[in-house]
This record gives sequence, structure tokens and C-alpha cells, in this order.
Amino acid sequence: MTALTTAWAAELADALGPDSVLTDPDVTAAYSRDQAMLATAGTPAAVVLPRRTDDVVEVMRIAHRHGVRVVPRGAGSGLAGASNAVDGAITLVMTRMDAVLEVSPADRLVVVQPGVVNKQLRDAVAGHGLFYPPDPSSYDWCTIGGNLSTNSGGLCCVKYGVTTDYVLGLEVVLADGRVLRTGRRTVKGVAGYDLARLFVGSEGTLGVITEATLALRPAPQRPVTLAATFATTAQTGQVVERVVTSGLVPSLLEVMDNTCICAVDDLLHADLDRGAHALLVAQSDTGGAAALAEIEALAELCREAGADLVHTTDDPAEGDLLLAARRMALPALEQLGSTLIDDVAVPRSAIATFLDGCDGIATRRELTIGVVGHAGDGNMHPTICFDPADPGQRGRAFAAFDDILELGLSLGGTITGEHGVGSLKVDWLEREIGPVSLEVHRSIKDALDPSGLLNPGKVLRRIPDGRLTR
Repeated sequence: MTALTTAWAAELADALGPDSVLTDPDVTAAYSRDQAMLATAGTPAAVVLPRRTDDVVEVMRIAHRHGVRVVPRGAGSGLAGASNAVDGAITLVMTRMDAVLEVSPADRLVVVQPGVVNKQLRDAVAGHGLFYPPDPSSYDWCTIGGNLSTNSGGLCCVKYGVTTDYVLGLEVVLADGRVLRTGRRTVKGVAGYDLARLFVGSEGTLGVITEATLALRPAPQRPVTLAATFATTAQTGQVVERVVTSGLVPSLLEVMDNTCICAVDDLLHADLDRGAHALLVAQSDTGGAAALAEIEALAELCREAGADLVHTTDDPAEGDLLLAARRMALPALEQLGSTLIDDVAVPRSAIATFLDGCDGIATRRELTIGVVGHAGDGNMHPTICFDPADPGQRGRAFAAFDDILELGLSLGGTITGEHGVGSLKVDWLEREIGPVSLEVHRSIKDALDPSGLLNPGKVLRRIPDGRLTR
């Protein structure tokens, strides 16, 4: 540790207490990266764990004074390298700020700190007959701050939308230590620019979120679940299109390809149909006869498309087992080797073409690629499995990753639906948004963080003259 680092680290320890500032390299190494294991990561000079907003203010003031870069981090469940450490920087870990500060049933809102785990929030409001819908697959350990940072979605997006749809207001500590409170507690409000939504999805590059006021929904009713298998992607795509055009709004509509089906069956021994080309899982949570009718209508669409198997159940336990198979898709694929997890959203009318395209990429690159995703909104997660110790496989895996992004853009899609740009997709951002939009991004970043202290190298890159580039 250099003398300069020792100086600012000592200031941090004086301000927050020595137990909140970790500098032992054996300890800080554990905070170097998120779940995107192949994204580049540096070594933090210090890991700081604040307990309140005032602590974050002190961190940013000290960092601003000394020109120290800061990487905000939640639970580290991200999949794009957005919270990966930067050499010599502070990694600001928000997990100790984990309080549910207020639940207001009359206003259908909750106020939380960023370290609250998604499932913890769901459980906290359930006792009031309320529901926080966004549910990433890692909902039992990912934090709300991370969900806000990447505008996470999850299985329920088809009916309930994504994180930003529930953000009423935010408290954010800016790069120079000033505290910004933006948003509202009211159902409606159009006073000024919508700054709260500016920070949602900014991946910690514009400020550090220290508090969030989130909208809630009434608790869903007992769900009815459907599982259907298909011999072709065309059949699967037909069902998804018919669901949309017929006006059905299931609370979730998920898809798994054959690679995922077999991997999950190997892991869970769930007696899945290993010969199926695709598996659709759907639920309706409207309750009672309405839910039964909605699922039966969806089941009829599956039969009309030529499904090999259609199974429905109103038993919550059986429904949970079917959802568990979907939620375990990524862990199951991880049993096949290291993974590069992509996150491409395409128009729902292009899902079948995208699935076929990924199959073709797997064949051409001689790799295993499993695709699982949110069919209801077109957000697909192709997962490339390979041996990183094999230089040939590693090179082909990264080439396949780019092939998938190119395929998604060619179908009118986007390079990320919910995982974020992070460090993995910085080079692809300009291709999607174009030079004018990129310049607007740069201007916003320069206005809020002119010294480039917050999460450098994520979303946008900085070049020597201080301006931002991809």
C-alpha cells in the first residue's frame, strides 16, 4: 500500500470505523468480481462497508478529495462485470445497509436501503398483503441496490414489468459527496426531469443509491401453472405470438431449449422430456376461475400449435417444482463447464428465429449453448459452456458471444435486457445506440461525475483527455 493510499484509507477508517474499511489483500480479493467470471477484474485497494447514508457521503468526499475511484457493489450477483473491482480503487459494498425502513399499505409503497435482499423485501411486504414483483433468478440473494443498478427484471416481467416500473423515488450520493433526493411518494408526479429513472440502470456510474422508495402491488392470488413441450422452435414461437395477439397476460411465460432441459434433468432428476426441443412454463395469478380459464386458453393455444405434451395444475407445490426447473437452468448449465451468459432481448415475433440462430452458432462454433429466457417479453439468456483451459474453446466461446449479440441486433433486438452493459459489452453499446445517443451518455456522465471516479470502465470508457468513449 502506497503512502497516498495509506493516507486516504486512514481517513476512511477514522470516519467510518476500522471495521468498515478492509485492506487485507486476502480479504479484499473476495470482492474483486461478480458472477461474470470471465470479465476483467482488478484488485481493490480497500473494501468499504458503509452502514448509513452519512458513511457513503464521507466515502465519496474523501474519494473526491484524493481522486480515488469508487466501484459500488451489492451482493455480487451481477452477470456483466458491472461491480468488478478496479486496481487501486475503493470497492464500496452496500450490503450492511439492509433495512426495510417503512412499509405503507395505504400508499402501497416501501422504503428500503440498497442492501436489502430481493426475497427479504418480498417477505417483508407479504405480511401486509402486498407484493414486490421484480424477481431475478437470483432473487434469494441479490440486493435491491444491484437490481436498481441494472434495472433487473425476472420471470414476472411479462405481466408486471421491470424494476424501473416500481421506482417512485431515490436517495443518491453523487461523486462529490452531495446527496440528491429525487422522485416522490405519490402515484402521479411530473415535476421536472425524471431523474430517478436516470439512475436506474446506470450501473453505479452516476451516483451511489442509498435509499429507494418503491411501489407495491396487491398480493397475487393462488397460481395455476402450465408446462408444455414442443418438437420445434416454430411451434414455440407460434404460441408466444398467439398469447400476445389473443390478449392473454400470464404472470410468467418462460422457455427452455433442449440443452437446458437435459442439463436441468441431469441436475434435478425431474423426469423432464429429454426429447423435447423446447419447454414452455406459464402461470396465471389472477386467482380462482379466472386463472383456470386463462391457463386453459393458453393450453389450447399450445395444443393448436402441435405441442407434444400439455400439463396444467392448480397445486402450488407442483407449480413450484415446475418453476424450480426453470430457475435451475443456469446452475445446471454451469455443471457443463465455465459459462459465458448472454442477455439478449428480441421482439417476441423473432423468438423462434433467435433460438434457431443460437443453435446454428453452437454448431458452427462447435460449442454447447443452452438458451433459457423470458418468452413473454423476448428476453433470452443464451449460455455458452466451454473449457477455459482449452485456448481453442475459449476463443470460440468469445466469438460465439459476439455472434449472439450480432444476431440479436439483426433481429431488431438489444444487447442487454436486464444484466446491463457492465464491462463485458462496452464495445457493443455504440453499435446499438449510435453516435448521437453515445454523446448524450457522455454528457450526462461528465455532468454528474466529471472526474470519472464512479465505476470507471463500465458502460462507457474514458480516454486520456478526460472525455468518455466506448
